[in-house]
Amino acid sequence: VALIEDLPGHSLTKGQIGTVVEHLERNGEEALLVEFADDQGRTYAMLDLTPDHLIVLHRKIEAA
Repeated sequence: VALIEDLPGHSLTKGQIGTVVEHLERNGEEALLVEFADDQGRTYAMLDLTPDHLIVLHRKIEAA
């Protein structure tokens, strides 16, 4: 997934790519635990976000 807006309180910016590691429920609403890691695989942020903060990225091997 990628962020669709800046999250300055977490030092994250629009477009940063993360990985959904768990589906959660927060106050009766869907949330996703997203891990943000560097090129070496070191986690620099992990937080729960609602789907409206994210866009799903797709990796297709075959042409559409």
